[in-house]
Amino acid sequence: MKLSRILAAVLVIAATLWIGSGVFGRTETEGAKDKAGAPAASQPLFKVAVIDAHIEDHSRSMVVSGRTEADDRASAVTRTVGSILKLNVKRGDVVKEGDVIATLTDEARAAQVAQAEALVAQRHTDLESKSKLIKRGIVASNDMNQLEADLRAAEAGLALAKAEYERGVVRAPISGVVSSVPMTTGQAMESNSMVAEIIALDPMLAVAEIAERQLGEVKVGDPAAVRLVTGQTAAGNVRYISPTGSEGTRTYRVEVLLPNADHAIADGVTAEVEFKLAPVASTRIPRSALTFSADGVLSVRAVGTDGLVISVPVEVVEDGHDDIWVSGPKDGQKIIVQGQDFVKDGQKVEPVNAAAAPATPLISSS
Repeated sequence: MKLSRILAAVLVIAATLWIGSGVFGRTETEGAKDKAGAPAASQPLFKVAVIDAHIEDHSRSMVVSGRTEADDRASAVTRTVGSILKLNVKRGDVVKEGDVIATLTDEARAAQVAQAEALVAQRHTDLESKSKLIKRGIVASNDMNQLEADLRAAEAGLALAKAEYERGVVRAPISGVVSSVPMTTGQAMESNSMVAEIIALDPMLAVAEIAERQLGEVKVGDPAAVRLVTGQTAAGNVRYISPTGSEGTRTYRVEVLLPNADHAIADGVTAEVEFKLAPVASTRIPRSALTFSADGVLSVRAVGTDGLVISVPVEVVEDGHDDIWVSGPKDGQKIIVQGQDFVKDGQKVEPVNAAAAPATPLISSS
């Protein structure tokens, strides 16, 4: 047992000495070569794929969620008491301003008009007959003033009777489509009761809310494109921008006026509103090229004329699905689009045109 342990110890020591002799031997040989003046092996440069920045005026757009909204809506209401004698509309009917929506029971209003008309006719007759007598001197001339006053009072009474009669007729306050008729024929009505609701579908509004940082980019009169969840599309112009923001969301209401003569666009439909913004000088790069500098600033890495890596701060002009438009790089600057996460500022690299770069990441030259 003791002999086997001694033998094992001897083998371990022998192996250690053999391995150590090889390492130290190689180190001494390399050191000797260096001292002899042999050249050290040069490190290969890291390869990066680059594209040239092409600066151009890019027409931007901003897309926000919104909804359609009728430009106007109003209720046709009664102006006096009575029961509905005749109802002339139903939901979906198109009406014009002033059309008769419903007629209430007479409640003696027609009789009052007839009585007032009769009184006016009598006052006319009195004035005509007595004016002749006044001219002949039979009746005192100062009676003419009283006769004329009586006629004017009768005419005023007739106007009041007609106005009261008209109160029994319910008319459309605006042109549009009848969206609701909550009353039925024969139903008793109080004054100021709604008979029908009417919405104006032409023009239609597309309403959106924009953030306060976007407020300066949209102006009244700017063109806008609208895509509805139904698949419909429409074009219009910004009609109104709210001067005050919502306290809860700090967003501002923007209204886009849309022609809708055929009433194809319904009220309350979810929509996407695309605003056309002023063009900005920028370049298009892959989204993956974006990175952060050592200071935490959104940037892209580029290769300078000396072959050294630099960070170029950028601002996003428009965000796309795969590509992104940014401002900041100079025209013709070589932007790293592959390998930017493996290099750092000041490192010398070998730029390769991205169109000729392999699909796999570039590590170093062979």
